[in-house]
Amino acid sequence: MTTLLHISDTHFGTEQAPVVEALVRLSSEIAPDLLVLSGDITQRATPEQFAAARRFVDRLGVPRMAIPGNHDIPLFNGVARLLFPYARFQGAFGEALEPTHDSADLLVLCVKTTRRLRHVEGQVSSAQIERVAARLRSARPGQLRVVVVHQPLHVEGEAEKKHLLRGCEAALQRWAEAGADVALGGHIHLPYMRELTPAGAGGARIVVAQAGTAVSSRVRRDVPNSVNVVRHDATDDAGCTIERWDYSAERDAFERIESRRFNRNWPPARNYRRMLER
Repeated sequence: MTTLLHISDTHFGTEQAPVVEALVRLSSEIAPDLLVLSGDITQRATPEQFAAARRFVDRLGVPRMAIPGNHDIPLFNGVARLLFPYARFQGAFGEALEPTHDSADLLVLCVKTTRRLRHVEGQVSSAQIERVAARLRSARPGQLRVVVVHQPLHVEGEAEKKHLLRGCEAALQRWAEAGADVALGGHIHLPYMRELTPAGAGGARIVVAQAGTAVSSRVRRDVPNSVNVVRHDATDDAGCTIERWDYSAERDAFERIESRRFNRNWPPARNYRRMLER
């Protein structure tokens, strides 16, 4: 069994100490094999905030991969934003802005969706979409195939549509068709899981799992701090389980409030077509 802990929008600089400690305890309890941070790790991309975030991650003692969010680019330092927007992020979390995890059970592909000339909005380019699709097609049969973005590929309700990742429709279609099982994201601080069948993907499915803010005080709509836990057994071709864990102030702990089983997107739609053509 492989366990992935997905956290997002920690916004260090606005973190809440009790929630941070509760998340450390949760990580110790579930013992994840991989930690994925899907952006907005800091509030204002200051050296102090990145240092605090790195200390927190080091406490978890889990192999990690991270992508920057729009808050991880300097906002008020125009020179830094234009010339070296990711220098502080890279100093804390490594040079790779689109890291990859490739193990027997798990393929995780990170996509940098922030842009130095955009303040909030995210974008995924055609080149990024095709690069990820090509890598997904080469995945081994036992791997759960996961794509990580910051801005959401799907939202719930009209009010959130302005936050959609630019290029999301093409990305969902191509990645589902190429065999992606799960897409993880953040940005809007609203957690949910949805299974989608994108138009043009030949009936292929993809699960979008959004995480809320993990430890920040910047919660929305009275939704508590939350994280996702993804579990996958390579010997089970049927699917994976995604759990939502919310922080309870009353219990001072993260509690599992939702657990859903999803069928894997295997074989990908292209293989179905080939089978029908035989």
